[in-house]
Amino acid sequence: MAESSSSMSVDSVFRTRSLGVAAEGLPDQYADGKAAKVWQLYIGDTQSRTQEYKSWVVSLLRGQGARRVLDVACGTGVDSIMLVEEGFSVVSVDASDKMLKYALKSRWERRKEPAFDQWVIEEANWLMLQDDIQKPGDGFDAVICLGNSFAHLPDFKGDQSDQKLALQNIASMVRPGGILIIDHRNYDYILETGKAPQGKNIYYKSDLTQDISTSVLWVNSKPHMITLDYTIHVPQATLQNLPEVSKFRLSYYPHRLESFKALLNEAFNGKLEHSVYGDFKTYVPGQTQAPCYFIHVCKKTA
Repeated sequence: MAESSSSMSVDSVFRTRSLGVAAEGLPDQYADGKAAKVWQLYIGDTQSRTQEYKSWVVSLLRGQGARRVLDVACGTGVDSIMLVEEGFSVVSVDASDKMLKYALKSRWERRKEPAFDQWVIEEANWLMLQDDIQKPGDGFDAVICLGNSFAHLPDFKGDQSDQKLALQNIASMVRPGGILIIDHRNYDYILETGKAPQGKNIYYKSDLTQDISTSVLWVNSKPHMITLDYTIHVPQATLQNLPEVSKFRLSYYPHRLESFKALLNEAFNGKLEHSVYGDFKTYVPGQTQAPCYFIHVCKKTA
């Protein structure tokens, strides 16, 4: 994986992502559907997450005795489908109706299976979550927000108020004794080195060659946005009637580990047990291998 880095000024028009690319990275607005197909190839089999990821999240949920799970960033439904198949009662939400149509399609195709017939899928906004979702009793046993999804929420006002409100709303959905599982890329490493840590994607199984160009947008001497420009090379592209090279732009808010821990602590009013994992292994600060992702597990204590 080749990576390069650059800085961007706000003097010129800056696009946060490629035209037609939805927030979760699925280019579903192209008329010919070719770009969407390339993205699907990149993330691998949409029904199949890496075994390491699946084992980790399922055993964590079962170890907590979780049954009712809320997926607040379901996108096309990859994580939710995995959990429905594993026997959890799942409510899945996303702000993008264009993403949800894929989840709804999967539910429809498997509606004869009772677990899928009972799978609840809704459109919802993190900033108005209580209005969009009916909370069962005192909350869900577990809430998940995975795949670097939360970092898609920008800091438009410059004070992180939207991000704080969103996290408070997400935390409010967790019952006392329940857990929130939320992740983000290792932005500390990206900001310090100008590139993402070396390592395979822990979520997606992808065999496609990719070059990622990393850019950092600074506002008032603070990192405000990180943009990843993917160049994906598709082998035998002509056989599949696809372009040989596809480019995608995705932008994220660069949450640093310590500041994100503080945001979570505030969202739970300090009433939480907080564990941090690096690529699904217990994270030890200063460890030699820099993780690609940080995963936070927050257990609500009151």
